[in-house]
Amino acid sequence: MSFNIIVLAKQVPDTRNVGKDAMKADGTINRAALPAIYNPEDLNALEQALRLKSKIEGATVHILTMGPARAAEIIRESMYRGADGGYLLSGREFAGSDTLATSYALACAIRRVCKVDLIICGRQAIDGDTAQVGPQVAEKLGLPQITYAEEILDFSDNKITVKRRLERGI
Repeated sequence: MSFNIIVLAKQVPDTRNVGKDAMKADGTINRAALPAIYNPEDLNALEQALRLKSKIEGATVHILTMGPARAAEIIRESMYRGADGGYLLSGREFAGSDTLATSYALACAIRRVCKVDLIICGRQAIDGDTAQVGPQVAEKLGLPQITYAEEILDFSDNKITVKRRLERGI
């Protein structure tokens, strides 16, 4: 029996050491001036997916990302860490996509390329901080969602138990 996990991940500009060339005159990020890294929140999602993979016989983990050709680096990095493969959506038509366009493209790709049992996303990307893409993908696919999950505690009998951060507790 197979169990297919998709991790939505994004390559983002490394904002830890921002220099004078980091911003363009129009106030947007000069992505060419900053090295690209794996979005830290998405690494958390990958870690949770790999933990599940180790507990579920026949489970696979694939990465789905959207961006320029260089974004394939995070698929390779994911595979080094234990993922089974990945998908890259790349093309000029995706350049400058907002969260609505991004979530639409990702949802279409999920419908088209793979049977999926679980989608795991990081909370938000460090370059936009909107936290909208994951919930929008779930909505477009008609799937239930759990937001602000910190840890997957148990997954059995098609039920998932997570540790989730709330305003007044966990």
